Amino acid sequence: MSFWDRIKPAPKPISATDIRLSPDGARLTLVWDDGTSTSATAQVLRQQCPCAGCVDEWTNKRTLDPARVPPELRIQQVQPVGNYALSPVFSDGHATGIYPWPLLRDITQPVS
Repeated sequence: MSFWDRIKPAPKPISATDIRLSPDGARLTLVWDDGTSTSATAQVLRQQCPCAGCVDEWTNKRTLDPARVPPELRIQQVQPVGNYALSPVFSDGHATGIYPWPLLRDITQPVS
């Protein structure tokens, strides 16, 4: 048996197949490759931003106070980052967060 015969393919990571931003920018809805739909408000996404400005790179502790993110915050734009993440631009000017698919799946809630 060769080396290549022993390699097992890695499972395909979860990814979104459809991304919808509400007309007012208040909510992001994702449809996943398993058919599940999830959604989160702009406020929740901003509160969970994984960037180095919001989370200490050494301690992994959140430096952004979630209570300071206003409920009227909006998403102005969403851009894909390769095939693995999204990068939103928020109405407060914050635009450095890269949200990988697994994080988005964790912080969004199922749509009923």
